[in-house]
Amino acid sequence: MKGQNKLFFAIIFALILGVVLGGIVHTTYPDSKEEFAQNIKLLGTVFIRLIQMIIAPLVFSTLVVGIAKMGDIKMVGRVGTKAMLWFISASLVSLLIGLVLVNWLEPGHVTKLPIQDASSASEIVNNSKGFTMEDFVKHIIPKSLFEAFATNEVLQIVIFSVMFGIALSAMGEEYTKPVIKGLDIIAHAILKMVGYIMWVAPLGVFGAISAVVATNGFTIFKVYAIYLRDFFFALGILWVVLLLVGYMILGNRLFDLLRRIKEPLLIAFSTTSSEAVFPKLVEELERFGCNNRIVSFILPLGYSFNLDGSMMYMTFASIFIAQIYGIDMPLGQQIIMLLVLMLTSKGIAGVPRASLVIIVAACGMFDIPVEGIALILPIDHFCDMGRSMTNVLGNALATSAVSKWEGQLES
Repeated sequence: MKGQNKLFFAIIFALILGVVLGGIVHTTYPDSKEEFAQNIKLLGTVFIRLIQMIIAPLVFSTLVVGIAKMGDIKMVGRVGTKAMLWFISASLVSLLIGLVLVNWLEPGHVTKLPIQDASSASEIVNNSKGFTMEDFVKHIIPKSLFEAFATNEVLQIVIFSVMFGIALSAMGEEYTKPVIKGLDIIAHAILKMVGYIMWVAPLGVFGAISAVVATNGFTIFKVYAIYLRDFFFALGILWVVLLLVGYMILGNRLFDLLRRIKEPLLIAFSTTSSEAVFPKLVEELERFGCNNRIVSFILPLGYSFNLDGSMMYMTFASIFIAQIYGIDMPLGQQIIMLLVLMLTSKGIAGVPRASLVIIVAACGMFDIPVEGIALILPIDHFCDMGRSMTNVLGNALATSAVSKWEGQLES
């Protein structure tokens, strides 16, 4: 526990130091800020790549072992059904909260921002064009396990792992025991690596924060104050809803869960990557008392289907862009947009800046100028901090809730 507290305070210190150093570079050495940001960002890149290095083997080994050890295929189906009911309900609530609050707060009606050059959004706009049902299916189902491993396509790895785990479970312990034991050893070895990698986290946080403050300075907070204020208020409402549901299910143990996942939450907030904390989250949820089989089954699914922060951001940002351009969308059309976002967002979690890609696709579908994405690009990093942190909370609650429902949550 002392080691965890040391790491937590090291991350806090790195966060503060990064803001200070970035601010000094931005104000004192403006001509060097781009070069500084590019170089200091490498610290964050090192940390993220170390984490990405172990994501695929960890998901594969833990998921296969978890399903194979369940033995009962009916249990797999029961747990999976409960998880998907949570994911779908949480996604709909998150989208609805974003929709209601952006209409109530109307940040696009009161904010006076210059229309920026849309060329900065060209890459995202191009990536969103032509996203069809065929592309969706191809993104979900891997044509090669090795390609999925190489590109860290978590959902594709999940699909193969589930099928492989079920196949092993159906063959009987006599044949599969050596395979399961070998994969179990691999999973524990990778989790051991997590402990080593996590001590690089403060450097990663320091590099990521220094770079963004050096580039944008403190004025970015002033220029977009209204948008950020309203978005984080909406995010706070979502947190209240999630924590209330969590308390209804877990009772006072919710506070123990929050203490357990404080480091993953902080790292996700600082690095804007919920993927970066996946291994640590697995470890902490098991220490909290969640059944390791359920953790290894639910958590990888959650990273593809249960991104509550990203869900809320999609409706919030889409309607904000419409407000900026003075487009009045009837309530019925907004509800249709909500359902479209609900469907199109599933299975695209592995795409870089996935939330922005989906927002652009939705805007194009409802005749909202897609160039409006350029308005929120400069502050997307800060919004991503909040939604990444929320994604981690949502997945931790989902895994804990399913463990409790299955009677597999140790006290």
